[in-house]
Amino acid sequence: MSTTTEAMPSTSTKSEPEQAYKEMYSKSRRSALPPKTDAPDFTLRSTPDQWLSLSEFRGQPVVLAFYPADWSPVCGDQMALYNEMLKEFHDLGAELIGISVDGAWCHAAFARDRKLHFPLLADFEPKGDVARRYGVYRYKDGVSERALFVIDAAGKVYWSFVSPVGVNPGADGILSALEDLQNKQTVSATMEAK
Repeated sequence: MSTTTEAMPSTSTKSEPEQAYKEMYSKSRRSALPPKTDAPDFTLRSTPDQWLSLSEFRGQPVVLAFYPADWSPVCGDQMALYNEMLKEFHDLGAELIGISVDGAWCHAAFARDRKLHFPLLADFEPKGDVARRYGVYRYKDGVSERALFVIDAAGKVYWSFVSPVGVNPGADGILSALEDLQNKQTVSATMEAK
């Protein structure tokens, strides 16, 4: 169910630097971890003086939302949308974690400004290490892809999606994956009860 997207090359007559910039930010890598892969554990700063590990959430689904950078228009809109959808994610038993290469102080200011109620983790040093392990680091740009992962309760990738950097992927794919995961868990529990 893993999906990746790549933008079509432009045929316009833009200046060379403008064309290079557009090309750099429109291409999406095709190496995101696929479903059924063990999700690499990590420990990253959630605030300037606190750390958070993926393994702390073992036993429940987790949504990992990698995004390029705090303060960019698309990233701000995407994180604000997920903040609005937080209750729906929680109703489906999932926790949401945002991850970018920005530092913890930058995340703290961004989260405060946007009134975000979920952790933003700093994949800052070594820069992009977690994004690299998930196959979503943009080496040429020094930021992560705009990538989504749903990790199941056992710590495996259940669903992944890479969106073009300039496109907000929305929440529909996440909700569909979480609903599907919840339905499979319900069927499994019913089968075990019989």
